[in-house]
Amino acid sequence: MVPMPEQSPPSATHDVTNQPPPLAPYDASADAALLEGLRREGAGWAEEDVRLLGLRAGGAEAQEWGELANRHEPELRTHDRYGNRVDEVEFHPSWHHLMRTAVAEGLAGTPWAEDRPGAHVARTAGGLVWGHTEAGHGCPTSMTYAAVPALRAQPDLAKVYEPLLSSREYEPGLRVPTEKRGLLAGMGMTEKQGGSDVRTNTTVATPTDEPGVYTLRGHKWFTSAPMCDVFLVLAQAPDGLSCFLVPRVLPDGTRNTFRIQRLKDKLGNRSNASSEPEFDRTVAWLVGPEGRGVKTIIEMVNCTRLDCVMSSATLMRKTLVEAGHHARHRSAFGTRLLDQPLMRNVLADLALESEAATTLTLRLAGAADRAVRGDEGERAFRRIATAVGKYWVTKRGPAFTAEALECLGGNGYVEDSGMPRHYREAPLLSIWEGSGNVNALDVLRALGRSPESTESFFAELSLARGANTHLDATVTSLKRQLAEADQVSARRVVERMALALQASLLVRHAPPAVADAFCATRLGGDWGHSFGTLPSGTDLSAIVDRALPV
Repeated sequence: MVPMPEQSPPSATHDVTNQPPPLAPYDASADAALLEGLRREGAGWAEEDVRLLGLRAGGAEAQEWGELANRHEPELRTHDRYGNRVDEVEFHPSWHHLMRTAVAEGLAGTPWAEDRPGAHVARTAGGLVWGHTEAGHGCPTSMTYAAVPALRAQPDLAKVYEPLLSSREYEPGLRVPTEKRGLLAGMGMTEKQGGSDVRTNTTVATPTDEPGVYTLRGHKWFTSAPMCDVFLVLAQAPDGLSCFLVPRVLPDGTRNTFRIQRLKDKLGNRSNASSEPEFDRTVAWLVGPEGRGVKTIIEMVNCTRLDCVMSSATLMRKTLVEAGHHARHRSAFGTRLLDQPLMRNVLADLALESEAATTLTLRLAGAADRAVRGDEGERAFRRIATAVGKYWVTKRGPAFTAEALECLGGNGYVEDSGMPRHYREAPLLSIWEGSGNVNALDVLRALGRSPESTESFFAELSLARGANTHLDATVTSLKRQLAEADQVSARRVVERMALALQASLLVRHAPPAVADAFCATRLGGDWGHSFGTLPSGTDLSAIVDRALPV
């Protein structure tokens, strides 16, 4: 008789070893660069709230909300069961949990209702930690934040809507705006034939007999978060391109015409609905003077561009934390990945990029906060530095997230890790609110038309004069490059401006190990063409230990 083989335990071939434990729960605010910048830019009073939000963002529940909101994507419902046009988008409950928290924590329009200095910095810091959950729901909160200064061009409308846009109450569902406790705002600027060239818009605004009230007819190409309560849109009025407020529901309770033709099938940002609405006799209220639509929305663009920088910095930090966690718990060839010199070089290089992005984000938020309070020097600096930061930080995002993903190897390439979602998100931030070319050209325009912005930019760089030879040499050459800058060289010049600005901030505020390595590599050329090529002699441990505390 042939003996029967022994029965193995059911899990004998499936014991899990050498795999990292789940990252969550973790503290998304455990970032020295973030907390130091928060204090430095005048919002130290918000540190406790930011820390509490960081714990919540890194908690298992909030992390699951982010995953579910992207797995169960929004669905367009054009008609109800009876055939009535409703044009609604349905979201998974996790989306509403994320939104409710973001609005309650003041990440939408709340800073405009707060008088204390640093309110806008506190909001940005909150976004840097709450963004560890997922990126899509940051779109409606960003647009709501940005809508308030644009709406102030029409004081009678601002008086009605601003208190609701700055509320901490999230109240989804289409109803008469003034009957709700809080509102969200969207925007509809671009059209299919023009994109960023909004002056070619063909949507027509026709005045009615009621002063300030128009009807719109046209088709918008990218209008995100179509379930917002009100939208700022551009249309051609008799005196030229103008800005209008379009509510989804009119004061008498009837639905305004806002026909959603489809939702965009996007590479990333899939939790957020981006739509193509058609306007047909759609009622709208003029915001600002006729023919001054671009000028009216400039302040809005400054705000949303800052949020693009913030979101890119958040993605960098989130994926760095994921990579560091994996390296801390995974071993290969008998040694933890974190202890292997080459992996430490990669992580340290990523940490330099992340800290530079976070530090610049908070400096821009500080400039925005002080500009709102009447500081003309900060207003001039913000005008040029926000476009510089938007160009460069968002450009670095895709390469950064790809490298962080690679730190997890094949584990990072599967959806369960969450890294593919972050990777798909990264390119968006360079495209929205003006692509790289648009921002580079905006910097050239600022250099030509706003000498005070150029002066304020170099005044900022001068604060670090004499502290690093690479930085001093860069500033000297940069002045010459700016004098000769044209469209062909625009990207090269703006890149150099961004690196000089980041370096100056790190030289002044970061530990020497961080500042010296950044300047030597990004400015001094002692660097390769990919992350993980920091030169021998770099204090890798000091950089990594600062970025990835135990």
